[in-house]
Amino acid sequence: MTIKERYESAKEIYERVGVNTDEVLETLKNVPISLHCWQGDDVSGFDNKGALSGGIQATGNYPGKARTPEELMADIDEVLALVPGKHRINLHASYAIFEEGEWVDRNKLEPKHFKKWVEFAKERGLGIDFNPTFFSHPKAAEYTLTHPDPEIRKFWIEHGQACVRISQYFAEELGTHCLMNIWIPDGLKDVPADRMGPRQRYKDSLDQILAIDYDKSKVFVCLESKVFGIGLESYTAGSAEFTMNYVMNKGITPLMDNGHYHPTEMVSDKIPSLLLFSDKIALHVTRPVRWDSDHVVLLDDETKEIAKEIVRNDALDRVLIGLDFFDASINRISAWVVGMRNMQKALMLALLSPNKALKEMQDSQDFTKLMVMQEELKLYPFGDVWNYFCEVNKVPTREDYYNEIKKYENEVLIKRG
Repeated sequence: MTIKERYESAKEIYERVGVNTDEVLETLKNVPISLHCWQGDDVSGFDNKGALSGGIQATGNYPGKARTPEELMADIDEVLALVPGKHRINLHASYAIFEEGEWVDRNKLEPKHFKKWVEFAKERGLGIDFNPTFFSHPKAAEYTLTHPDPEIRKFWIEHGQACVRISQYFAEELGTHCLMNIWIPDGLKDVPADRMGPRQRYKDSLDQILAIDYDKSKVFVCLESKVFGIGLESYTAGSAEFTMNYVMNKGITPLMDNGHYHPTEMVSDKIPSLLLFSDKIALHVTRPVRWDSDHVVLLDDETKEIAKEIVRNDALDRVLIGLDFFDASINRISAWVVGMRNMQKALMLALLSPNKALKEMQDSQDFTKLMVMQEELKLYPFGDVWNYFCEVNKVPTREDYYNEIKKYENEVLIKRG
């Protein structure tokens, strides 16, 4: 049977439970995922040559790491050619592109330092999301927005303000919103003597960043929490409690990274609660292995549950989905493609579920039928729908994308040395 014939057979099966697969394909095609640039060069960026710091660590030394903006852009093009649909790219401030002989520190960054990224995005019809880079910098050796030294804190406040202005530049140039996410690595390795002081300084720093004039309909400022990190095992200033309270108080956008919570906490369970109180929420989807280790996103249980909560709550236009992982132990293009396609597969599975009928079973307390249906749906021919989705969007089906990745590796990546 051809891919189309298998799809037609799957379509009939899903119709029996009230799911229109043609509508699913059309919906999924228009759900953008924000592709994080830092997978391609192991979070190195272009503004400093020092080692990673601030709880950031990429492991592995697979050949072909992007070394220049041009190489990184070429790699992103390769990824987008292997992923169905139209998506976005997500940049850190450390990916500023300077003219030859030019350099400014992070508190002096301007829109012009990201002009080439805007040109790249315009040519491809992509939106850009953005992140201030509060790590891997001499002034981030201890703390950033919580620093007791007002001069160092001022530097990082100015960096955050500069990033808001750059985010608005992206939004205005590209005609779509820019999500700007703030995350800091500030905390303590051992038991603190003062838990409130750093958070007071953090709150004041954020207040100053948000006090500058910007268009809130174009720039969605987000705040991301974390439970702990390398060297911050006992205390993080940006805890979930601090972050959520600040977000709700200021009316900005909450961002949840599913690696940033205790291993027994599930972000999927938090999504509906936040949707009750926030117009929009943002996600960094990753794969923690025992802790926040940023492995490539798989089609695992939590990824599927995250997608279910987005779809079940009719929130595809309210949940801004981005990925966040970096693996240097495998082909970096493959890491990107596998993660992107798995997030889409999870969304497709959620869209192929008869969610209204399942909800009615729960509300009527027909838990026997609910369990039966939830289990049987696991064996429905989702793969045939996915392969057809890839075919009609003119990207490789099944594992055929691996052949394209190996070809690119042999012709491009290996030659980088």
